[in-house]
Amino acid sequence: MGPPGFSTTENARLLLLSVFGVLALSVALAEQEGENLSGLSDNPDRAIFAVRENSTTCLMVEFAVKFLVPYDVLALNGIDLITEQTSFTLPRNAEIEGKCGSSESEIHISWRNNAYTLRIYFSKEVRDKGIEVWKMSKVQFVYDTSEASHFISAYNPGKHTASTHRLSALVTPGGHSYMCTAQQTLRLISSDHQKSVTVSMSDIQIQPFDIASDFMFSESYKCIIDQQERLEETLPLILGLILGLIIVITLTIYHFHLKLTANQPQLPRDRSMYKNM
Repeated sequence: MGPPGFSTTENARLLLLSVFGVLALSVALAEQEGENLSGLSDNPDRAIFAVRENSTTCLMVEFAVKFLVPYDVLALNGIDLITEQTSFTLPRNAEIEGKCGSSESEIHISWRNNAYTLRIYFSKEVRDKGIEVWKMSKVQFVYDTSEASHFISAYNPGKHTASTHRLSALVTPGGHSYMCTAQQTLRLISSDHQKSVTVSMSDIQIQPFDIASDFMFSESYKCIIDQQERLEETLPLILGLILGLIIVITLTIYHFHLKLTANQPQLPRDRSMYKNM
């Protein structure tokens, strides 16, 4: 028996609409997929990942990522705990999932059968004078200390989650990609007794919104660190050119001064000659 006030035909139509709605949602979710494009990179440490929606790239990242993770091991006396550190890089053969939206998007990168998962969240906002920007709003790293290739003899092994707190990083004008060669370091606080996990990113190019062409970044916005390094590289050249220009101007003025003084009548230096003048 259907809901009160609805005929059998109306109930059938509502049921059909519900089925179509579920199918449409399933298709929409299925059309969001991750792509691993790391094989296109000539840098063995740099990975390239993309999230696509409706066969169009909606989020893309290129970077090299290094992790520094502390963990506990049992001391030789079998009583005390010692904190060790392990370091490893993000592999290029990771699996990708993601979600794109108009104001929020995210990418999940997993490897070693989900023993490790790096989740990066992005958000878009409008700031003063109506300027639209996007930023990296949260980074979360899930790791399993029972994974023995990196965590050797870990005490009480298990999964832990490390997260940033109130992150506002890589702030970029809307419609642009963020590019930075210099290393960007983030500190994440772990559920493993509040240990500090370090995530370092370098050779970065990221765009989580408004990608105009499939698999192509929009115009890049270079980070301040790269701009400063470029200035430091070009400043000696600029100063050298200015110094050279000053020398040329000085020599030119001196040359004209000599030429003018050469054309002036020379007064006799021997005062006895004045009598005959």
